[in-house]
Amino acid sequence: MAVAAALRGTVVVLGCGFAAKYRLGGGNFSVPLQWMQGLCRLGLDALWLEIMPAGADADEDRRCIAAFERQLAEHGLDRRYCLLYQRVRDESHRLEGMDARGRTVEQLRSLLTRPSILLNLSYSVHPPLLLEFERRILCDLDPAEISYWMNRLEMGQSYHHEFWTVGLNRNGLDCALPEPIVPWKTFYPLVDTELFTPAPRPPRPRFTTVGQWYTLQQVEVDGRWPDLSKRAAFERYLGLPSAAPAAELELAVSIGSDDPDRVRLHRHGWALAEPHEVTPTAAAYRAYIAGSLAEFTVCKSGDVLLRTGWLSDRAAATSRGRRDGPPSRCSTRREISRRSWPSTPSPGRPGSGAARRPDSAADSPRTTCSSRRRSARRSRRRAATRIEAFVLSTGIRSYGGYPDID
Repeated sequence: MAVAAALRGTVVVLGCGFAAKYRLGGGNFSVPLQWMQGLCRLGLDALWLEIMPAGADADEDRRCIAAFERQLAEHGLDRRYCLLYQRVRDESHRLEGMDARGRTVEQLRSLLTRPSILLNLSYSVHPPLLLEFERRILCDLDPAEISYWMNRLEMGQSYHHEFWTVGLNRNGLDCALPEPIVPWKTFYPLVDTELFTPAPRPPRPRFTTVGQWYTLQQVEVDGRWPDLSKRAAFERYLGLPSAAPAAELELAVSIGSDDPDRVRLHRHGWALAEPHEVTPTAAAYRAYIAGSLAEFTVCKSGDVLLRTGWLSDRAAATSRGRRDGPPSRCSTRREISRRSWPSTPSPGRPGSGAARRPDSAADSPRTTCSSRRRSARRSRRRAATRIEAFVLSTGIRSYGGYPDID
């Protein structure tokens, strides 16, 4: 491959700090998994670098590490990772205070004597370890957090050569995020078109979503600190099941057994699933998506209020798995740079199963049930972006022209 030839002798490291610590988060694990699988299929010398700080329960930490390594092995990546376990939680990442699995600390040090590129997902890898990499690319997966707080805190702006975000409207005139202090470029969430493939139509018209019902995330909007949880965002759509009785609407969200929201959602006709039971692994997550006719969800309130243009990786993967049509192989630079989604970050487009307003929400399940073939083609063209597109669009293939960063 041309990319592999251009990067011969260079190690490409995928930096992640959110996969191993969530033992039963199959959707969470799927995000870096797709990046890593794509890098490997490009023929690159790629390594998954996972940073895991110690938690309050050492036994649970061991279970998390075992589950992480088991999933890596199931996807053929058991020789392609280095997990650094931070014995004492610290915002600074120093090899001296970490235990290594997969690759040893000495092997990692040896790799870093070669030309290296770090794809740093959500600023997972911090200095001083971060500065050991020759080329450093920050990949923002949550623009309502990193891009917002970057104006107030150190979120990697001082240490990277390139800055990429899934906030497709980050540079839009109507984006309400603070004025950028780094030159942001945008990209669609990456979908591995080998892992997520079109599946047969499920027998039931199930519309599902997976997510966190509550959140600790905070941003200030127009002088106030609004509730940014999925709970708050879904409030306007509570009556949807009765408005679209032909559809089965299911939320796979973590709600306690004694939480009054559980009774309230059931009363309005929503089905509830426990995400740790239905999507504990990446394979189970893919099966859950395949068993759904489409996704119906609401955008996170922070992205709506700040008009980031965020599109979730789950929405992109769900669109990739749309049925009733030949699979699309979108892998061009055009697919990354094209601004085909509306600046309002509600993906209310055919095939997404999302809605812009409560009064039109019932139309989404009806439209998807009645015109799935048309929705399939449109969704796959927009969302089935592969890792090649990201590699081609960044400066990852060439050296020179990048500023030195102290």
